[in-house]
Order: sequence, then structure tokens, then C-alpha cells
Amino acid sequence: MARNKFDVDEQLESRFSFDHIKRLARYLIPFKGLMFATIGLMLLTSVLNMLAPIITREAIDKRLPARDMRGIMLLGGTLIVIYVINAVIVKFRMRAMATVGQSLVADLRRDIFAHLQELPFDFYDSRPHGKILVRVINYVNSINNLLTGGLINLITDLFTVFAVLALMFSLSLRLSLVMLCGVVVFSGIIFAMKNRQRRAWQAYSAKQSNLNAYIHESICGVRVTQSFSREKENQRIFETQCENVRTSYMKAKIIDICNWPMVETISTVTTCAVFLIGGAELLRGGGLTAGTLVAFVGYVNLFWTPVLSLCNYYNQLVNTAAYLERIFEVMDTPALVSDRPGAVPMPEIEGRVDFRHVSFAYEEGARVLDDMSFSVERGRSVAIVGPTGAGKTTIINLLSRFYDIQGGEILIDGENINKYTLKSLRSQVGVMLQDSFIFSGTVMDNIRYGRLDATDEEVVAAAKTVCAHEFIEGLENGYYTEVNERGSRLSVGQRQLISFARTLLADPRILILDEATSSIDVRTEQALQTGLARLLKGRTSFVIAHRLSTVRGSDTIMYIDGGRIVESGSHEELMAKKGAYYSLCTSQYELA
Repeated sequence: MARNKFDVDEQLESRFSFDHIKRLARYLIPFKGLMFATIGLMLLTSVLNMLAPIITREAIDKRLPARDMRGIMLLGGTLIVIYVINAVIVKFRMRAMATVGQSLVADLRRDIFAHLQELPFDFYDSRPHGKILVRVINYVNSINNLLTGGLINLITDLFTVFAVLALMFSLSLRLSLVMLCGVVVFSGIIFAMKNRQRRAWQAYSAKQSNLNAYIHESICGVRVTQSFSREKENQRIFETQCENVRTSYMKAKIIDICNWPMVETISTVTTCAVFLIGGAELLRGGGLTAGTLVAFVGYVNLFWTPVLSLCNYYNQLVNTAAYLERIFEVMDTPALVSDRPGAVPMPEIEGRVDFRHVSFAYEEGARVLDDMSFSVERGRSVAIVGPTGAGKTTIINLLSRFYDIQGGEILIDGENINKYTLKSLRSQVGVMLQDSFIFSGTVMDNIRYGRLDATDEEVVAAAKTVCAHEFIEGLENGYYTEVNERGSRLSVGQRQLISFARTLLADPRILILDEATSSIDVRTEQALQTGLARLLKGRTSFVIAHRLSTVRGSDTIMYIDGGRIVESGSHEELMAKKGAYYSLCTSQYELA
């Protein structure tokens, strides 16, 4: 799939709309009290700032001509008080918005992570994990910058702009119209650049996602890289991805920085025009006083300052819009495998399993299972064998509802598994996969992962049953030895034994072993067979394995090929038929 590559830009599946902003705003509802308090205080600072030009006009037109030093000192003291109040309020605003921003980020990340855990396997199969990580980390951080950088300022700046306009019109209608001409020109340019700017930041986010995906892939595959001496080639690819990020960022930033010179230029031109026209009127004695002209110019500067801030916030909004699209794209990805309406908890089961005319395909037109039917009585063991890609692992994935089937039905104890909640179903179906994932933490934590209420004694008993106790005791701190992410300090066989103990401790009624002993040496496997016999007793079990020593003792062996059951029976029965299973066995003996 094209999206499952680090060097292919992701295409958005939905266009940005202000509904995304509204959706983000819902995360602010718990902080509305703090938000309103901050907005009120910031509006107060705006009002106080608007008093400064009026105070200046009072000083120039009245106090200076009258040589009223006491009045001038009083006005100067008032300005100092205004600046001190503004500084205190700004400090409060910074703290409040940092609190709101970080809380929103935490809530948004929580919701993304919760949704990611509900998404089916095919979501993760279709894209690099690095491109998922960049949404949860980098893109969410950009939203924090949007909030702490100007959400409150947006409201107060809008108030300031309209209030200052009103004050300017009260001072001089002609000069106000001159200033508005610059606003019209500026607005036209900004909206003309809007789409181009948004596309540029979308391109940057795509390249950033590609880089993150490649870094993640390279770290996970570093052993293979070093084994094949691919360091230089990988470095070249990395530098290419970095250059793509740098180039796309610079293109987007060039568009961004054009806004600031435009505002500066237009504000300078309008200020000069106000001085020229106002000065000419002042010289003609047209009723405009020097204090009024100075106050008006002060309001012009006071007007363009929030306009500059609004322009910067608009840039942030456009940038963040590209990130919001990708964040909500993930959050809107449907959890195709989920509890059906009216789903109920599964009662304790006996373990009979029925597949009735089951059909399934990972991708349309590529059917993996084709009208498959079989029954397994409770407490019986079934081995599933066959060539690679025959559909063996697919069968157990469907039984656990990691995927939903396209046709037929799967029943446990005569009831369709779709009627039960996923949690209750999977709690009674234990899966031991070939890829034994070990989480960072202690060995004890890893075995207890699926059953947090298990005692230490129960953990040790499970480890002993699967022959893991001896090697665990040999670790530096025994069961409390810290293991790295993915269990890199352990051998593959040791990781499988820990996973075995983890599955056993969960005490499932149906047990699935998918190549569970593939990385365990023959001697350990022989010792494990005794534990497995106790483990499988009374449980319905499905075993996928290539080693005949693992499958030959099963009650039933199913040979799968092309999504169908080619033959089924005991080891002795299938050997007597001299069919596909017989050929598999004899080929292994020959290779041995």
C-alpha cells in the first residue's frame, strides 16, 4: 500500500473546516471559568492602553500650555500605574494559558491514545508506526502553541481593533478613512495568500511525518542495518528526508514572513499619510489640534499592534489547521472491530468452537479464507499446519476478533462471538503469538501484564509450568530484573517463555499457540511438553507450528492450503492417507 512507506506523502482524506476548530474548542469547556477571568482581565488592559493617547492629548493640549506641572505629574503617574497593572495581568495570562494549553494537550492525547488502542490490526498494517507517533507527539504540541500563543490575545486584540476604530472616528472622520484604506489593502493580500499558505504547511507536515516514520523504522531495524553494513546508505536516505523537511519548511516560512513586512509597510504608509493630511489640516487651522493629531497617531500605532498580533495568530491557525486535519483523521478512523449494539459480557465458556462457512479477505479481491467450516469440541486440541500464507494465523485472528469476517459466522458454545463484548471474549481466549513482545519493566510486570491481580506466587507458578523459572532466577534480580523495551536484553527463546507464562497466568478457556515454541531449543521444548500437557488439559487449544513434535500429539490436525481445509484427522490417520500432510512430514524428515 502506498501509504505504508516512509517516502510517500500522505494524502488527506478530509479537508479542513472550522468544524475542527469547534471540535477543539470543546476541550476548553472544563476551563471556561479560568478562560473568562483571563479574557476579562485582558480586556481591562486593552481599555487601560486606550487611555494612554487620551492622557497624552490632555497633557499636550491643556496641561503643557497652562504649565500645570502638578497635572502633568499626575498624568505621568497614571501612565505608570497603567503599565504596572498591564504587566501583572500579562503575567497572570501567561500562567493561566500555560495551564489551559497543557491540560488540553493531555486530554487530547488521552483521547487519541484511547482510540488508537481500539483500532483494528489493519490500521497498523497499512501505515508506518512513525507516522502515527508524529500525530500524538509533534502535532498535538503545535496545538499547545496555538493556545498559549494567542487564543486569549485573539479576543482582546479583536476588541482592541474595533474599540480603537471607534475612538479614531470620534477624533477625526477623514483621518480614520485614510487609515481604513490600508486595512482594505492588507485584508485583500492576506486572504489571497490563505490557500497557498495552508497547502505549504500541509506539505511540510507530510515531509515531517515521512522523516519520523523513517527514524522509527531505522531504530527498530538497527540490528539488521549493522548486520548488512547499510549505515552509509541509510544515512543518505535520512539526509534526503531531512532535506525534504527543510525545503518544505522554508517554502512555508517564506510565505509566512511575507505577512510581517506587508503589515509594517502598510502601517508605515498609512501613518505617513495621516501625518501629511493631519499636518496640512493643522496648518490650515481646520479645527484639528496638535494634541488630537498626536493622540490619533497613537491610536494608529495602537491599531496596527493588534493587527500584527492577529496576523501572527492567523499564521498559527493556518499552520495548526494542517495538523488538526491529521489528528482528527486518526480520531475519526472507525474502529471497525468493536462491540456490536447490544453486546453482552461473555459468560464462562466450556470451549466448543464452530466455524460455519467463514470467508475473509484482508484486501478486497484477495480472499484468504474461502467458505471454511469446522468444529472443535471443548477440551480438544487442534493443530493447524500448511504452507506459508495458507491462512493459518488468520483463523486464530478471527477467533479472537482481531478482524471481522466478511461471510459466515464463528460460534463459541453455540453462540456467535459477535454478540459478546470484545473484552469478555478476549479474556477467555488466550493468544501466544510468534512475535513475543516484551514491555519495558520487570519480568514480574511482564508476566502479570494480562492479570494485574495475580500474586507473586501465582506468577512464579506460571513460570515454573512453562520452564521459565530457572533462567529468570538466573537474572541479576530474578523476577524483578528490569528488561528493556521489546526485551532486547533477553534471547528470543527467553522472550517466548515469558510470553508463555503471561498467557498461562491469564487462565484462558481457549488457548491459541501460534508458533509459540519456534524460538525455543529442542531440549527446553522437550521439558516444556510436560508443562504444556498440564496447561492444555481441559482447555480447547489451537496450535500452529512447523515442528511435527509440537503438533503430532494433537487430537486433530487440519492441513490448510488456499484458504480451505485440504484434509483433517489425527497424525496416524493423515499419515495413512499419504496426502498433503504426509508429504509435509516426509519432507521434514528428509531435511532433518
